[in-house]
Amino acid sequence: MISQRIRGLYDLFVLVQAGLALVFYWLHLLAIERFYSDVVGRWNYLIYSVLMLLGILMEAIHRYNYDSEWFQKDLLQKHRIALRQTICAAAPVIFFLVAAKDQGISRTFLFSFLPVLYLVLLLSSWKLPQVVANLIFDHASKDKTLLVGSSRKTLDLADWLARKAQLGLEAVGVLCDEKLQSVGRFPVLGRVDDLERVIRRENITQVILVELPTFSIFLSKLARECELLGVRLLVMSDLEEKFRHQVVYMENDGKHFFGLRQEPLENPFNRAVKRSLDIVMCLPVILFLLPPICLVVWILHRWQSPGPLFYSQTRSGMQNRPFHILKYRTMHPNQQSAARQASAGDQRIFRAGLWLRKWSIDELPQFWNVLRGEMSVVGPRPHLPEHNEYFSRMMKNYFIRSSVKPGITGLAQVRGFRGEAKEEELLKKRIASDISYLENWSLSMDLMIMARTAWQMVFPPKSAC
Repeated sequence: MISQRIRGLYDLFVLVQAGLALVFYWLHLLAIERFYSDVVGRWNYLIYSVLMLLGILMEAIHRYNYDSEWFQKDLLQKHRIALRQTICAAAPVIFFLVAAKDQGISRTFLFSFLPVLYLVLLLSSWKLPQVVANLIFDHASKDKTLLVGSSRKTLDLADWLARKAQLGLEAVGVLCDEKLQSVGRFPVLGRVDDLERVIRRENITQVILVELPTFSIFLSKLARECELLGVRLLVMSDLEEKFRHQVVYMENDGKHFFGLRQEPLENPFNRAVKRSLDIVMCLPVILFLLPPICLVVWILHRWQSPGPLFYSQTRSGMQNRPFHILKYRTMHPNQQSAARQASAGDQRIFRAGLWLRKWSIDELPQFWNVLRGEMSVVGPRPHLPEHNEYFSRMMKNYFIRSSVKPGITGLAQVRGFRGEAKEEELLKKRIASDISYLENWSLSMDLMIMARTAWQMVFPPKSAC
């Protein structure tokens, strides 16, 4: 119900705003025509007005969300929206003007109208939403709303109800089994068992149950009474509080589910896009970059620490499946404490190895792991199985990060959470970044992480070791 009202108000607001832009378009044309002589004909101006409206409407469709943030009176936010609307309105107009090489349209009119359009959009975005809402939801059409549930949950809902008053919600009181006269600004109108009597006495049109009940029989009884009385019932979900985690709702084939997170990489198309990007990135590195770098690293080894060129180590991959990661060796050979995390001043690392680590050159052979499909260019860094077990005891949601392929670089690394995890707080930030990547993956995010990684290879952070 709330989302439908927000959607409807937004659509009405956009139509009224577009209408205002059109009115000022023609008024401005009349003003220019009165004072300048270069306005000839009206047909082209009609085409440009249609293009302007299309730009405004397309921007509005792209911007819409099911929240009512567009109701807020933040002038800076309205400035950003109006500026974006003006650009979107001007883009198709200028494109058509250039493509058609139209010499019959007044440039003076077009370019003097853009500041006028910006002001019209700014002022209407600032004042118009509330005016439209007041006209639609006047006092006679407000929903008299009764809250049912505990005082604590009712207080949690108070600020939300105040914000939604502009959508026609008028909270008249509370039903709860606690011995209270009022809950915040809401009077207590009786006990939960008094539902039918209070609905009839107060002419209630909507009931909000402020928390999921413990017993389903109570919810069935409440729903039945509301249906019999013709009253709308809304139930506020507190599953996020119960799980202490954000909840995601989904529906498939008539069945309804909820989970704890979005996972964009469960989409096969997204996985194909990510795999394609991996191949496009790793083939040039393997074919053209690794051969000369191998030669340079081999010379450094011969000079400071003779031994194998590569270092292979078992790491935990996707779904904790083990694989052998490949790196340039940066430690002296035959180290017995290889499972210990490298740290600043680590005596196991030879001098040139420090340089290889600082500029992340030692990670480049992992592009071979990417080509094999064991890793991705971007993803959570793979850890040793021993470290996984240790970290999982520190953080209960640690293994969630294994739902995606490990990466050569990742969101945690470009945020500076790399190197030795000395403190639990640093580990939490690293894992939070990995999970944020899993929940919010996009192609643009991968490209951003790659760009920032390239920057950090040239200007390495202090945590690089």
